[in-house]
Amino acid sequence: MKRYRILFIALIAMTAFSSCSDFLTTDLTDPKKTNESYYQTPEDAYTALVGCYNGLDLIWNGATAFPVASEVFSDNSLGGTGASDGYGYQMLDEFNKSISPSDVSIFGTTWKNYYQAIYRCNVLLGKLDQVSWGDSTSVKTQYESEAKFIRAFCYFDMVRLWEKVPLVTTPTLDNVPQASADSTYTLIMNDLRYAVDHLPSNDYTSVPSGRVTKWAAESLLARVYLFYSGYYGKSSIGGETAQTALAAVEDVIANSGHSLVSDYTTLWPAASLAKGVTYAGEDNPEVVFSIKYSSTGDYNGNITGNTWMVMEGIREESHFPYQYGWGACTVDPKLYNTFSADDSRRFASIINISEEFPDYSKADKNREYTGYFMKKYSPICDSTGTSVVTDFQIGQYQDYFAIRYSDVLLMAAELGSPNAVSYYNQVLERANPSASPATSVNEDVIMAQRRLEFVGEGIRYWDLLRQGVDKAAKTIADNTSVSYLDNGGTPPSASQLEANIKATNGFQQIPNDQITLSSGTLKQNAGW
Repeated sequence: MKRYRILFIALIAMTAFSSCSDFLTTDLTDPKKTNESYYQTPEDAYTALVGCYNGLDLIWNGATAFPVASEVFSDNSLGGTGASDGYGYQMLDEFNKSISPSDVSIFGTTWKNYYQAIYRCNVLLGKLDQVSWGDSTSVKTQYESEAKFIRAFCYFDMVRLWEKVPLVTTPTLDNVPQASADSTYTLIMNDLRYAVDHLPSNDYTSVPSGRVTKWAAESLLARVYLFYSGYYGKSSIGGETAQTALAAVEDVIANSGHSLVSDYTTLWPAASLAKGVTYAGEDNPEVVFSIKYSSTGDYNGNITGNTWMVMEGIREESHFPYQYGWGACTVDPKLYNTFSADDSRRFASIINISEEFPDYSKADKNREYTGYFMKKYSPICDSTGTSVVTDFQIGQYQDYFAIRYSDVLLMAAELGSPNAVSYYNQVLERANPSASPATSVNEDVIMAQRRLEFVGEGIRYWDLLRQGVDKAAKTIADNTSVSYLDNGGTPPSASQLEANIKATNGFQQIPNDQITLSSGTLKQNAGW
């Protein structure tokens, strides 16, 4: 276990002073301690918890970060990137392994980062009883709840990406076989239920920004239930049902203190600047849970910045307030045209080149240029075209809003709340006050609203997939302007794209390097 001990101490030293919120700023008081002797005081456990939170920065690192990849999978966007770029995003947006070399591992680093974050949580959870808590036992319970939430968050990403993943709950050097999806979802639900039952029921404003709350745990529990029950067609998992999921989000609505901001545009920095309105801030009442970022990272393994935002920047040319980037996730024109002209979410979510800066001169530098780019997580520049951060590739500090209150409202509506119409209309009328309020809602109506509400947030693909792989494949194929797809030859037809998605069951390639390292213990997913 020596190799793991050294790794963990190094990670704690790295993360103890690298985060972006006050609660994530602390000092390692005795870096000479070993993994066995380190956990003695509540302060030691707190520093380790900081490492767990920083694990969330690690998992979504770079080109294949979950929000970016999820948009590429969906019917919202194409892969994009540069005209001469390789196979990576083509493989993702076409679900086509033949585009890439046979030994490619698109998600190789992503896989390792998830397990590194889970490792940190597992170590902390395994050492809590070693700490001398004194009269601070409630703090122990809180830290356990937070670590379990973070572990559940990671595993939920992983089980959706790859379905059958090794289920590791204690540090080990063994090759662990892939678990069934049910086993992984049971752990996720058990972790979230623990957090729900043990975190305080205080108004969200009483909790330091960025930390896990009861409300975040309840919201994630409902999200997990909706995906699991939809994709697998089962009514319960880990003791959770539609009734418990609905009760969870109803509790958030009734007691958390969260609410919608009045102007959708103000949720997003780039959109706020473009419209000339005041950004609502990263701690606004709509944010139920966020992944916190800062600009203090470096290229020596100290990851604290939002390193995936650069992927979504417009290709090669800055136009205030949009800092240039690598041009990924070019928006499908069919999506842009789905919005009504009166819907504030269209401007807030999507950069329209022809309307905002028609003098853009780098269209030919894009691989799948559509005239539209993602806006919500666009890097930002000043009026001279200079990035607002020192290093625009690793220094972006915009938080990712992992769960917003509008999602809570729409989940409650979907789960059959007696207030479903009211919840739905709150979301609709905030986006478009002139829209006619709904008098009834059903799954199709709610799903259509969810698509418009969460463009660019990595949610759409999973909303489709949980309706069944056949429906997801057909919807993506029907809604994708395949003429923009470029696979180095003839773009696939809509029917071929649909067939590709079905062949994979909607899941992604397990990194081939991990299969090799496991000596064949890991098995590749269908279609890859």
